[in-house]
Amino acid sequence: MLNALEVVTVVVVGVMVGVEFSVAFVINRILDALPEDSGQLGRSHGGRMLGAVMPVWYITSLVLVGVWAVAGWHRPGAGLVVTGGVLLILSVVMSLLLLVPINNRGKTWTPENRPADWKEQMNRWERYHYVRVAVITAAFALLAAALT
Repeated sequence: MLNALEVVTVVVVGVMVGVEFSVAFVINRILDALPEDSGQLGRSHGGRMLGAVMPVWYITSLVLVGVWAVAGWHRPGAGLVVTGGVLLILSVVMSLLLLVPINNRGKTWTPENRPADWKEQMNRWERYHYVRVAVITAAFALLAAALT
């Protein structure tokens, strides 16, 4: 049973990392290349859509890692699981303090109501997001290494 939990956890976290990686290095580049206001409209829509889904995904990942850490406490790799969990907690804290406030503003913007510095705010969000992607990628790598 623990082996199934380990695999499910690694898959759930891995797919989450893939989505966040895609946003950082693919989707945002596509949106930036769209003409006129299309990119900003796409970012607003993406902020609404992913802003609703990702919190559930992050919390589910944390719960799975927590259960794995407790259930496998005396097994090899427990330290890697705990460290991966700590990194996921760090990513949630980063999200709440740095990324979510910008996303909450951005998801309401239209070409008519966006602030003059909207691109600067999106660039700041992207810089924070790159760091978050690095953190969750490291967590994923630790969890994958902990598979027994």
